[in-house]
Amino acid sequence: APTAWGATPYRDQVRDETATVITRLDEAGAVLVAKLTLGALAWGDVWFGGRTRNPWNPEEGSSGSSAGSAAAVSAGLVPFAIGTETLGSIVSPSTRCGVSGLRPTFGRVSRSGAMALSWTMDKIGPIARTTDDCALVFDAIRGGDGLDPTVVDLPFPYHHGRSLAGIRIGYLEDAFDEEHDGRDLDLAVLDALRDQGADLVPIVLPHQELDLSPYDISFILSVEAAAAFQELTLSGRDDELVRQVRFAWPNVFRSANMIPAVEYVQANRHRTELMAMMAEVFEEVDVYVTPSFAGSSLVVTNLTGHPQVVVPNGFLDEDSPHSISFVGRLFDEATVLTVAGAYQQATGWHRKTPPGF
Repeated sequence: APTAWGATPYRDQVRDETATVITRLDEAGAVLVAKLTLGALAWGDVWFGGRTRNPWNPEEGSSGSSAGSAAAVSAGLVPFAIGTETLGSIVSPSTRCGVSGLRPTFGRVSRSGAMALSWTMDKIGPIARTTDDCALVFDAIRGGDGLDPTVVDLPFPYHHGRSLAGIRIGYLEDAFDEEHDGRDLDLAVLDALRDQGADLVPIVLPHQELDLSPYDISFILSVEAAAAFQELTLSGRDDELVRQVRFAWPNVFRSANMIPAVEYVQANRHRTELMAMMAEVFEEVDVYVTPSFAGSSLVVTNLTGHPQVVVPNGFLDEDSPHSISFVGRLFDEATVLTVAGAYQQATGWHRKTPPGF
């Protein structure tokens, strides 16, 4: 079957390998029923076949780049799907489509057989209706395979229904204070957690101490993506991609080829500092809660490789789901899933389904 990456130049591409995540799911007894859409080369929801729709509101797209995965789960077509994230591509479509997603720690799941976009930032994880389902799928796909050298083998001691007792939970104070859509829904999450006995500790991310903001060094992704698709750029076939606006991949690739190697190295030096600072945060808490898009957590944790769970927490209006996110320590998906799951079971937003599906 074609593995087209949503991009016209690869429309007829057939690869002679099976991705490790697919092999693992086959071995676990899962039944492959479909390949789903993604935005061209893992950006957004626009691909050569059109736009992937949001089941809650088919007049709008499902965000991306794991567009089809989130939309298919939301519509009840499949119980779970596989997504990938480099800078929000599990969190964003899960939010738009009102489903749950797990972005594992960088180095937890083999990317062998998957499209490379950014070798130091790409992560593979499940999108499902519930955190328990995410845990089930993650347990099947995690671990090394001898093909992706970044992957380490570590336990996953997840237990459904574990109490929040003893788990140190923080909340990203400045992000909750920031005016943003759905702020009332996000603040209600803190109340729901307190009702379950959580003693929430206000925290701030320490990157303000850096000379550069995390947004200033996020061009690391663009440089690595330009390297991954340099042949496409040099061949001129990037003209075949559907989206050609200023900040679409073709122009990002072209401009990133001009970024000096010195700047890429300096950005990664700052990134290492950021990783060390995040380690200090997780000396104080085991998990922290954050609005999914307010504040800087999404870009910071994609640069540092921390795991994140996104779950629905209400609606901005009747056909516009909203989400909240939980971030955990490196390689501690079990605890962050526990906290997100406790909130989910207490509120029931995951039981809402789009009309007609």
